[in-house]
Amino acid sequence: MIESDTPEQRPRPPVPRHGAGRVLSPVVAVVAALYFLIDALFLPPIRVLGRWIGGFAVFRRLADWIRTLGPYQTLALFLVPLIILEPVKPVAAYLAAKGHLTRSAIVLVVGEILKVTIVERLFHIGRDKLMTIRAFAWTYTYVMQWLAYFEAFAAWQAARRYVRAIKARGRAVWMRLRARVRSIVRSARTDAW
Repeated sequence: MIESDTPEQRPRPPVPRHGAGRVLSPVVAVVAALYFLIDALFLPPIRVLGRWIGGFAVFRRLADWIRTLGPYQTLALFLVPLIILEPVKPVAAYLAAKGHLTRSAIVLVVGEILKVTIVERLFHIGRDKLMTIRAFAWTYTYVMQWLAYFEAFAAWQAARRYVRAIKARGRAVWMRLRARVRSIVRSARTDAW
């Protein structure tokens, strides 16, 4: 929670009021937090990859074709990679539990890159059509409420600040290294003449 926020201002999780849903809600919150965390780690670099891939002519034509589909066809296309690639996390956990840490990491990284890249691009292309489906719009809103709830935690915000600081430092080191390599190349060119 941000220091200036009061508990009333912080987003609330969408918790059921009664029944089994109320009892299972903390378990669902922990599982959702783990899934959000893994996806959040992979999402920023994969968005860059998705935009790069989307620039190729064949993928632009594919995006144009997807835009011609109706809402339910777009939903089916959207769900296929989710259904096929979502079990990657439990499979990676199983491999890690069996002591195959390298294989586990490879399965998790490759599966997440494929899943998030494909799903992100399909969602980006078909979002307007998908949001016309009531159940999809409700589910999307529900998941976004949970995400807003987790993002309101001080620990989440501190982690984001830390990641931003690491990125800024990495970018600065990269720029210095690039400038140094360019100056070496320039001096080598002038010495060669």
